[in-house]
Amino acid sequence: MNDEMRFGRVSRFVSTLAQAGELGIEVTEARENRLILRLPYSEKIIGNPETRVIHGGAITTLMDTASGSVVICALPDFELCPTLDLRVDYMRPAEPDQPVFARAEAYRVTRNIIFTRCEAFQESDGQTIANCVATFMRIGKEATPKAYRDLITGDVE
Repeated sequence: MNDEMRFGRVSRFVSTLAQAGELGIEVTEARENRLILRLPYSEKIIGNPETRVIHGGAITTLMDTASGSVVICALPDFELCPTLDLRVDYMRPAEPDQPVFARAEAYRVTRNIIFTRCEAFQESDGQTIANCVATFMRIGKEATPKAYRDLITGDVE
């Protein structure tokens, strides 16, 4: 699978996630075992009205989405992989009025488990906002409904 196919699959997958749509999360890059998602700044994700800092829940959702979506970049065939574990460590608040990016990597793929790591950052200073590690259970492409699999792979007629 080439990067254009990966980008299409990840974009279609992210577009099916209600929380990603509500937050405006978009795919900016998808390569083998890696991807970058973008969370635009908006008034609805402010956690503290006085400082205008983004709520930690929006950052966690971004990182969870990136970690789950990078699985698509790591496997030759699309399969749903439920989250087994997700841990987020916050380093600092995100700067107001700027988008946040999540860079995710699938660093180990086994027959049963996929291991990922992710970093949230902003382009303005490149400093890490939060780090995340996660594991996902492989259930096989046969356990994924065919209609949904076809939607993500682009095989819909």
